[in-house]
Amino acid sequence: MTGQSADGAALGAFPAARSEARLLVPALIFIALVVAAVASLGTPLITSVATSFHVSLGSAQWTLTVALLSGAVATPILGRLGAGPHRRATILATLAVVVAGSALTVLPVPFAWLLAGRAAQGVGLGLTALMMGVARDHLPEERSATVIALISVVSIIGAGVGYPLAALLAELGGVRAAYGLGLVVTAAALLTAWRSMPEAPEGRSAHVDVAGAVVLAAALLLVLFLAGERNLWSRHLAVAAGLACVAAVLLCAWAVIELRSTTPLVDVRAVRHPAVAGANLAMFVGGIGMYLLLTLITRYAQMPHGAGYGFGLTTFVAGLVLIPFSVLGFVAGKLTPRVRTRIADPLLVAGSAVVVGGGFALFAAARSDLAELFAAMGVLGFGVGGFSAAMPGVILVATPKSETSSAMSFNYVVRSVGYSLGSAVGGSILAAGTGPGHLFPDDSDYTTAALVGIGAMAITTLTSLALARRRWSGTNP
Repeated sequence: MTGQSADGAALGAFPAARSEARLLVPALIFIALVVAAVASLGTPLITSVATSFHVSLGSAQWTLTVALLSGAVATPILGRLGAGPHRRATILATLAVVVAGSALTVLPVPFAWLLAGRAAQGVGLGLTALMMGVARDHLPEERSATVIALISVVSIIGAGVGYPLAALLAELGGVRAAYGLGLVVTAAALLTAWRSMPEAPEGRSAHVDVAGAVVLAAALLLVLFLAGERNLWSRHLAVAAGLACVAAVLLCAWAVIELRSTTPLVDVRAVRHPAVAGANLAMFVGGIGMYLLLTLITRYAQMPHGAGYGFGLTTFVAGLVLIPFSVLGFVAGKLTPRVRTRIADPLLVAGSAVVVGGGFALFAAARSDLAELFAAMGVLGFGVGGFSAAMPGVILVATPKSETSSAMSFNYVVRSVGYSLGSAVGGSILAAGTGPGHLFPDDSDYTTAALVGIGAMAITTLTSLALARRRWSGTNP
């Protein structure tokens, strides 16, 4: 980076020294990686939390769920604030909240305070879209597209980075030591943002639609709660169905509020653009499939030998299975911007969905050897990396520069819901296959879940191909 944007205005909007301006790109990627890794810390530590705090595994699961919930709720609000003149202050304040939450997870406090700390850490997930907005405003167009793609990729592979390291620290020094890692890296992210984040361009406004924010938050809380509480569906179906109807009504009410608002939280009219709507649909269904396979592989790897299958891996060793996911995901993220010059983004999304589908097929057909799980995870990582790197291009081609943060924040809300449903779908299929008196599902139930995932990725592929066809028709009358 030279410190200049395509129109020469970047230095005016970024009063820092030229040497500090060069820190912008690595700072954006680092912050996106940190917030993703810290939010995912709940996954490898669930068992350790249950043991340390003397709570059930179901209660300990909330250390992950509450972070996803707060992230989904905060993302559209931060996206709107990030579209305004106070973006730098929003980024710094949000990271300060994340650091405070990280401190709570380290202190010797009761379980309820640990959940509060995890909720504060989850708020940081809303910063990913803001990092994209900064890149689009302060970098040349070609450079910003590459950086945005990398930000999108690291926001997903961050889980693979944090998982094994947190699991190792938990084994060596307990759950507090693992959460201490989160405190260190979030403090470093705050310092990095303070040194490198530029002010937003002049002429922006940031009026937050409070009514829309409250209604959307309530709807998302219900959706993600229902996705995570599988026992509610099996034991109290009428209650679960009623809450699902309430969530649907709230989402409809939110859409009406946004359409009538002069300062909407999310520009619903822009979201209705065929390219944006199609991209969000692909993200939603693809997210279900991608997280489903991630859940299946990690769970299969840790399945005890008494089940008649699986490898009985410890949490740390199982975390190492995620290394191919992260490495090949990053490789795909680096390759995708180069390929974009020859292949349209929707086609790249479609191709990446096919790759993820191939990961499902590999897992369904061959999982008797640990190397086969590593291979399936690597294929998944490569597909997810390409998918994530190409997705912003599909959305931003139809989005004004000033609405970058808002548009991408909505896409990440859709992704969060898809991921939560993917985890729920996998758990439900495996639970349904666990017969009375049995502790574990049959091996064949993993194959059934994989076939469901192949179907989800087929839908994602067809949706993306429809987007590609529409774009080709629009450019070739």
